[in-house]
Amino acid sequence: MKEMSDTNSYSPTRRLLDALSIDPILLLLLGVLATFGIAMLYSASGSNIDLIVRQITRLLLGLFFFIAVANVPLRLLKSFSVWIYLFGVLLLLAVMFFGEVGKGAQRWLDLGIIRFQPSEILKLAVPMMVASYLSDKVLPVGFKDLLVSFILVLIPVMLIARQPDLGTAILVGSAGAFVLFLAGIRWRIMLSLMFLFSLMAPLLWKFALHDYQRSRILTMFNPESDPLGSGYHIIQSKIAIGSGGAYGKGWLNGTQSQLDFIPERSTDFIFSVFGEEFGFFGSVVLILLYLSIIFRGLYIATRSKDNFGRLVAGAISLTFFVYLFVNVGMVSGMLPVVGVPLPLISYGGTSMVTLLTGFGLIMSIRSAKRFMG
Repeated sequence: MKEMSDTNSYSPTRRLLDALSIDPILLLLLGVLATFGIAMLYSASGSNIDLIVRQITRLLLGLFFFIAVANVPLRLLKSFSVWIYLFGVLLLLAVMFFGEVGKGAQRWLDLGIIRFQPSEILKLAVPMMVASYLSDKVLPVGFKDLLVSFILVLIPVMLIARQPDLGTAILVGSAGAFVLFLAGIRWRIMLSLMFLFSLMAPLLWKFALHDYQRSRILTMFNPESDPLGSGYHIIQSKIAIGSGGAYGKGWLNGTQSQLDFIPERSTDFIFSVFGEEFGFFGSVVLILLYLSIIFRGLYIATRSKDNFGRLVAGAISLTFFVYLFVNVGMVSGMLPVVGVPLPLISYGGTSMVTLLTGFGLIMSIRSAKRFMG
């Protein structure tokens, strides 16, 4: 009777969220971040209402997938993992032959009614596939299972890197690597892989990277060597962040952003706009908000008693951290420019939908029967 009374004492909002399999804390954090995103996009775009409407439309589409996936049983998600992965790889192959070319890269498929990046699907398909494969194995991961998992990750990463899209390739590779890490890869194997990678680094530099990618890496160390060319993005971004000082210049009052000095200020470099307008302390608050979302996702992962759910929720949460780390490092000049957006803040449709669908997966894992509290 007491348990029934406690349930009835929930507010209508809480009962609705429970019915929709939604974690209220994670939803609140994502909602606050998305609100920040709309406000910053309004400033970064020069008060472009049409762009804001398009972003809100994509946000609502992402919210639809967020709720829909949250209500898919975990066992079905696991059984669909292979087919989602194969479908994603087939789309990547279609991009090779039929994809649209833009800005020197072939990344998009145009189906007439919709234009999207198939590589975004692999950000979820790869961790789901690897987690599905490993979830029924004896953990920690043995050499055979590690090799199979490595191949499952390598195939889409190579196809994406070929487009070329190094930023997305890093995110997809990270998602797969996090599943292996959470599955308990032995330190001996991990150290051996790191040593092997270090030996291959010169070959990757010479044969795997394009000329412009090598140029971006070299520019990171000395952007002033080409201030009007390859170093322009980083220099203007650092000026904007530095000019924000401790408290910033105020919303809509940035000079570097409002006077068009910052390139790609609505997409990859939107953190520069935020840093200029809200300063150091505002940037710290934003990063703490991101970390709160990441830790909530990891908490849900640790509470899952299902191996598949634990691995997927953990990998998606940690990949969200990679988004943040790479983007902030990129715009502050500590990492090379690779085209990774600031999640849920940068302008973009496919990325927004993918991210919210990923958090829908975490919600599904939270609502699964094999979940502790």
